[in-house]
Amino acid sequence: MAHADHDFSPVVNPTHLQSLLDALCRPGAASLLPESSDGQPLPVVVEPQPGPSLLLELAAGHELAAELINGMPFRLLGQHQQGLLRTPPLTLRDGQEREGRLQGRCDYPAGLELMQRRDNFRARLRLGMTVEVSLQALGSDATLQGRLRDLSLTGCRVECRPIAGVTDSLDDNPLPLTLRFPDGQQFAVEGVIRNRRVDDERRLVAFGIAFIPGTPEREQRLWYLVREIEREAARCAQAEQGARMASPLFQADGGALGRRHGREQATPMVRRLSCLAAYLELQQLALRQEGCIDSPSLSRHAELLLTLLDEDREALLFATVCLEQESPLIRHCLSVAVRLVDMVGGRGFPGELRKALAASALVHDLGKSLLPPELLAAPRLNDDQYQDVKSHVALLQARLSACEWLPPAVLSAVVGGANERLDGSGYPAGMAGDMLHELTRLTAVVDTVDAMGRPRPDRPAHDINAIYRHLLGHPQQYDERWVRRYMRHFGRWPVGSLVRYGGGELAWVQRLDGNKRPNQVQLASAPVSPGADAGRVLRQGELARLGPIMEIVMPVAG
Repeated sequence: MAHADHDFSPVVNPTHLQSLLDALCRPGAASLLPESSDGQPLPVVVEPQPGPSLLLELAAGHELAAELINGMPFRLLGQHQQGLLRTPPLTLRDGQEREGRLQGRCDYPAGLELMQRRDNFRARLRLGMTVEVSLQALGSDATLQGRLRDLSLTGCRVECRPIAGVTDSLDDNPLPLTLRFPDGQQFAVEGVIRNRRVDDERRLVAFGIAFIPGTPEREQRLWYLVREIEREAARCAQAEQGARMASPLFQADGGALGRRHGREQATPMVRRLSCLAAYLELQQLALRQEGCIDSPSLSRHAELLLTLLDEDREALLFATVCLEQESPLIRHCLSVAVRLVDMVGGRGFPGELRKALAASALVHDLGKSLLPPELLAAPRLNDDQYQDVKSHVALLQARLSACEWLPPAVLSAVVGGANERLDGSGYPAGMAGDMLHELTRLTAVVDTVDAMGRPRPDRPAHDINAIYRHLLGHPQQYDERWVRRYMRHFGRWPVGSLVRYGGGELAWVQRLDGNKRPNQVQLASAPVSPGADAGRVLRQGELARLGPIMEIVMPVAG
């Protein structure tokens, strides 16, 4: 869509400006439009960086990449619940093209311009773009199945096959609709039928539906869907579709991040943590295809982890237990990274060292994805199989060569040292005593706590009290100083624990007070990982009615 300059108004209020900038940096929210081009905007991933600056990543052909690298001005466009926003003209620096993707930085925009949204704009689906729609008829078990024809912020048009006795009975009461996109994402909304038109020749009935106003989050989601439909329609209209990147909504197999954004999440932080889970999944696939750890991507995602941790450490700690749909390996890597960096966060670590620690922990166990699945699933290992399992460390270290910004000492301590033990019984090097770096000693504790808290083929998961007893009972293997520091830091009921109160209620611990006692919990109806349907949140004084905490409960697979 092309818009005249007079359609936009500058934003000068600092609080309003920051809100718009945050929206621009959300996954799937931004596009890049070259100033000298009358073409369509290109999808771009925008991440804030220290400095301040913005890190950009987009798919582009060679000609466009070269022009952007050479200083061609561009604007960033984004959607906000208040309207369409854009930056002033920007230029790329430190640009480089890698494997068909362009990466670079630009200065943080000094201001933004906002065009109040046009509610009546409709994104129309072209031939070949299929979005299925289910329309539930109230007072009947029948569900009308149809296809989406256009979508706006205030309504949509749907074509359905009529059902005798149902189609004609639909009135102006709110009806639930569900839109299903090819990648598996769904969008549920309520709407009112405003008009209908019967096509006897095609045996179809077309409904014009007005949406019931909803939450700002739902409107933000609608902005994204409208924009992606418009972008895919523009791509389909071109003679050479390969010149434009397809919308993830219309890719039948979806994408790692797209699948996750289609899920309802327990908290907003879980959705943001899912970006890191998607990155680790894609990195796993690259490793299995003889690839290496991508240095720029690892750098960006390590910085994202630090940003989330600095924003709200307890919300992030709780989010790590809400990722039941992720693989155990990805959950382990995320949990260890969050807790390891959280442990050292207040100990005067320099920023670059903290980032290196986050990056190393994020990938520390990804070498296991290179092992045969049956080896990892075996309940018992013979000596030869155990030697094969231990090779995961060397397999990963060989694929970290491109990450030259990572200090070798940190890589060795975290990736190479997570499985070492004080008595030399660990692997891969069997180092002992004074040979073990302080970070190695800490990493071994954090890694073991998380590993013991997860089920394995040969044993169930242990609760945190049993884990603490194990670590304290093996001082020959684990540094007792770090064990006790871990216990003091995370407490007897760590954030993310499921506890049972004296009255029988189950609740997830979300926050602790200064004495490491729960002062915010979320009620649970069953011992399964928290999801979008989790219960009421209770805070401070409200907890008194639950009585004392009786035990920690181990959740089961949902």
